[in-house]
Amino acid sequence: MNFKYDVIVIGGGHAGCEAATAAANLGSKTCLITMDMNKVGQMSCNPAIGGIAKGQIVREIDALGGQMGLITDRTAIQFRILNRSKGPAMWSPRAQCDRAKFIEAWREVLENTPNLHIWQDTVQELLVENGEVVGLITIWGVTFRAKCVILTAGTFLNGLMHVGKTQVDGGRMAEPASYRLTESIAKHGVSYGRMKTGTPVRIDARSVHFDLMETQDGEADFHKFSFLNGSARHLKQLQCWTCYTTPETHRILREGLIDSPLYNGQIQSIGPRYCPSVETKIVTFPDKEQHQLFLEPEGETTQELYLNGFSSSLPLDIQLNALKQIPAFKDVVIYRPGYAIEYDYFDPTQLTHTLESKIIKNLFFAGQVNGTTGYEEAGGQGLIAGINAHINCHGGSPFTLARDEAYIGVLIDDLVTKGVDEPYRMFTSRAEYRILLRMDDADIRLTERGYQLGLVTAERHQLLQSKQEAVDKVVSFAKNYSIKPALINDQLEALGTTPLRQGCKLMDLLSRPQISIENIAPYISAFKQEIEKATALEPERKEEIIEAAEILIKYQGYIERERLIAAKLSRLESIKIKGKFDYATLQSLSTEARQKLIKIDPETIAQASRIPGVSPSDINVLLVLCGR
Repeated sequence: MNFKYDVIVIGGGHAGCEAATAAANLGSKTCLITMDMNKVGQMSCNPAIGGIAKGQIVREIDALGGQMGLITDRTAIQFRILNRSKGPAMWSPRAQCDRAKFIEAWREVLENTPNLHIWQDTVQELLVENGEVVGLITIWGVTFRAKCVILTAGTFLNGLMHVGKTQVDGGRMAEPASYRLTESIAKHGVSYGRMKTGTPVRIDARSVHFDLMETQDGEADFHKFSFLNGSARHLKQLQCWTCYTTPETHRILREGLIDSPLYNGQIQSIGPRYCPSVETKIVTFPDKEQHQLFLEPEGETTQELYLNGFSSSLPLDIQLNALKQIPAFKDVVIYRPGYAIEYDYFDPTQLTHTLESKIIKNLFFAGQVNGTTGYEEAGGQGLIAGINAHINCHGGSPFTLARDEAYIGVLIDDLVTKGVDEPYRMFTSRAEYRILLRMDDADIRLTERGYQLGLVTAERHQLLQSKQEAVDKVVSFAKNYSIKPALINDQLEALGTTPLRQGCKLMDLLSRPQISIENIAPYISAFKQEIEKATALEPERKEEIIEAAEILIKYQGYIERERLIAAKLSRLESIKIKGKFDYATLQSLSTEARQKLIKIDPETIAQASRIPGVSPSDINVLLVLCGR
C-alpha cells in the first residue's frame, strides 16, 4: 500500500512538530510519522522551555509563526526572566511546564492543522533514487512516497540506555529504539557518529522535606513567550525549590565511579559539556564541596518532581544512597533513576543552511540528529526545515536566517560551518550580535519575514505594525521633548541621581541607569499623555510597548554600533564563492584550509571565514582570487 505526500516528517519531537506544522500551514500535504501519537512534543528531560539564549529562540519561533511559544504559554506552571541583573541582550525567558498538558496541547494543534496527517509507525528504510529521496518504508511494510523528507528522530536512532552496568535498548525510558534507518541513510554516503546525553532521577514529592529547601518563586508580570498571548496564566502557578549536594553525597558518588558507564569505558560517545552529569561534576571540580540542585514540578497536579542538576547513569543503589545524604531527601522515594542514553547523529557540515542534505536531495535533518541538545534548538531547526521542504516542493527562494537576524541563524550557521564535537547548546556568547538579538524585538526582526512567507497571519502582522508604531511614537517623543530642571529635580534626587543644572532632552535623562519610563513618566504629564495616546489601541500590550521603547532609548548607541559592524561584515556575505574554486589546487592556501574548504564548500567568503582552520590569511587569498 502506498501513500503520497509533499512532505513527510519522521519523528514527533520538538523539531518534528514544528517542521510538520510549518510545512502544512504553508500549504504542503504533510504527514508526521511518530512511534507514539500520545508522546508528541514529549519533554524527554526537563519539563521546561527557554533559558539563557534558548528563550530567545522560542520567541523567534513564535515571531516566524511557529507553535512552541503558544503551547508553552498555555501549559506554563512557572514563568521567569533570567539574567535580570544584566542588560536586555542577556534577558532570557524560561517557563516550567506541565509535561502532560504540553503533549496534549501539541496533539491538539497537530490534529487540527489543515493539510497535516499523523501516522503512528516506525520508519526503517529511506528510499533514494538517483541521489534524491523519494519516500520511505515503515516496520509494518507501508510505503510512503514524498517529494521531501525531514528526519527529526531525536535520540531514537540505535538508542541505548545505561543505568550502571545495565544496558537497555531504547530511545527513551520505556520506549523502543529505531533500527536500520541510520544504516539506510549512511549507505548513500552520509557520515554519522554517536553522542550521549542523560537525564536525572524523578522524585515523589510526598517524600521530600520541603522545609529544608529554599523556595524559588515565579514571576507574575506581563512577560510571556508568544507575542500573541495575553498576560494571564492559564494554569496554577507553582514553586520550585533549591538545595545542595553534601560532601557525603560526593563521597558515595566518587566511590561508585568504578560502576559509572561514563568512567569504566562502557560509554564511548561524546556527552554534553554544558549539562554534565553529577558524577562528571565531582570529577571536574574535585575541591568543590557542594553543587546546587533545583527541584522542579512536572505538572500542575502530579507528585512527580524533576531534580535538575543530578543527571546520572550510576547504578540505582548509588544514586539513591547519594541522594539520601542531602537533608531534604533523607527519606526520598523515587519514580525512576537517572540514566544515560547513546544515539546516532549525522555530521551537520553535510547540510546547507536550509538544513537540506548536500548528499541526498530533498532530505532534511533537524534536531538532535544534527548533534544539538535542547528542545528549543530542535524546534528552531524544525521550523526552518519545514519551511524549506515546502519551498522545495512548490518553488521559491531558500529561506535562511543570518547571524545578525536570529539566534536560529547563529545555531544553523555554527552547525553547518563548524560542525560539532559535542552536543551543541545555544548560549548568548555564541552570538556576536546579541544586542541585536534580544528577546523583546524578535517580532520586529522576524515577523515581516514570516508574513512574506505566508506562515504569519494578517492578524499577527497587523499586531506587529501597531506595536512598532506605538514604540516609535514613545521613542520619538523622548528624543524631541526638552525637560526643565525645575520640573524634575526633586524626583531625580529622590531616585538617587544627580539633579539637572540645565534643560536636556528626555532621552538623555532616560539614559541614566536609575531612571526608567515607569518611575519618571508620572512626573512629566506630557510624556504620560503621549504614552497613553500611543498605547490607546492596545492597552493590554502597554507594558510590552514601554519595555521595547525603553530598551531602544537606553541602548541606542550600542544597538547602532552593532548594526554598523553587522553591515560591514555583511559585505563578505555578498561575495559568493560556492563552485568558483577547486580548493585542492590552491597551493597558496594552507593545507588545513584546503581540507576544510573542500569539506564544507562554503557559500560565501563570510562563511569561509568562520570555518575552524581557515585563517585570515587564507581569506585574503580568496579575496584576491575573487578580484577584490
